[in-house]
Amino acid sequence: MMELKITCIPGDGIGPEIVAEAKKVLNKVAEKYGHSMNFTDILMGGASIDACGVPLTEEAVAVAKAADAVLMGSIGGNTTTSPWYKLPPNLRPEAGLLKIRKELNLFANLRPAVLYDELAAACPLKEEISKAGFDMMIMRELTGGLYFGERRTVEENGVRKAIDTLTYDENEIRRIAIKGFDIAMKRRKKVTSVDKANVLDSSRLWRAVVEEVAKDYPEVTLEHMLVDNCAMQLVKDPAQFDVILTENMFGDILSDEASMVTGSIGMLASASLNDTKFGLYEPSGGSAPDIAGKGIANPIATILSAAMMLRYSFDLDREADAVEAAVKQVLAEGYRTIDIMPQKGETVTEEITQVGTARMGDLIAERI
Repeated sequence: MMELKITCIPGDGIGPEIVAEAKKVLNKVAEKYGHSMNFTDILMGGASIDACGVPLTEEAVAVAKAADAVLMGSIGGNTTTSPWYKLPPNLRPEAGLLKIRKELNLFANLRPAVLYDELAAACPLKEEISKAGFDMMIMRELTGGLYFGERRTVEENGVRKAIDTLTYDENEIRRIAIKGFDIAMKRRKKVTSVDKANVLDSSRLWRAVVEEVAKDYPEVTLEHMLVDNCAMQLVKDPAQFDVILTENMFGDILSDEASMVTGSIGMLASASLNDTKFGLYEPSGGSAPDIAGKGIANPIATILSAAMMLRYSFDLDREADAVEAAVKQVLAEGYRTIDIMPQKGETVTEEITQVGTARMGDLIAERI
C-alpha cells in the first residue's frame, strides 16, 4: 500500500470541474489497488488573486513543496475581458505559473501526443498517414536556452538592434537527457534528439552530451535529427517517433505542432518534472472561461495527466495503464464530450453518445 500526497490546484475557469473528475478517477485507483490518496487544495492564478491579492502565496508554495506531486487544472481567464489582465504583469495569473515552476525547479516538460483510433477522423493529416496512428512524448527543456538567456535592445549608429543569448551548459543538457532516456525505458526505448548542430554551438554541445548519456542506456536506440527535418517528419510520418528530446524553444514549437496533428487539445496531458520524482501535472488546454460551470468541459486530458503522475512520480505503471485503458474503453464505447463529438462530414461507424464532464469522469472511473 502506498500513500500518495498530492497537492491540487483547481485554478480558474473549467479547472475546478476537470480536477474534480481526475480526483474521482484517482480515488477509484486507490480503492482498486489498495493505495490511499491524500489531497490538499491550494489557490493559484485568478482564484488566488481574488482571495489573497497575489497569483501565488508563499504558503501555497510551501504546501506544494511538501507533497509528492502537484495536479493542476487551468490558470487565468479571458485576456480581453478578465479584470486580472489589467493588473501589472507580476500580479497576473500566469505569474503564479512561472513562480511555481521556478520554486519547484521544474526543468523537464513532457507533452505526450497520442492519436486515438476512435478520434482518428479529427486528425488533419491524410488518412494514409493517420491510419498508422502515433504515440509520442515530447521532452522539452524548460528553464534554459534562448528564453532564459541574457537579452537587451540597443541602438548602434542610429539603428536599433536586439540581442538574445542562447546558452546551455553541459549539466543542464545532461539532466534533461537522463530524464528523456529514463522515460524512453518506460516506453518503446527510442530517443530522437532534436537540435540544429549544423549551425549552432549550443546544439553541438547538446548532441555531444546526449551521446555521453546514451552510453548508460544500451537498450535505448538514439537518433539525431535537425529541427527543420523534425518539423517536416511530424506531419509526414509521426508514427516513427517515441521520445523527442529537445531544448526549450525547439520544444515549444514542436510540441504545439504535435498537439495539432492529434486533432483534439482536450485529450492532451502534460507534466513538468524536477530532478527527483516530483512533478506538476496539468492538461495542455486553457481555462475556457466561456464554458466554465456548464458541465461540458472535457476532463480526459486532466485524467490522463493524473495517469502520467502515477507513472512518473510514483512508478505505478500498472495503475497508470489501467487509467489509460479505461479512457480508451470509454472512447471505444462511443462516449464523447462536446469538443470531441464527430464533426459534420466525418464518417462514424459506431453509435456516439454525448456526455458532460461529471458523467465522463464517472464512466472512466467505473472502468478502472
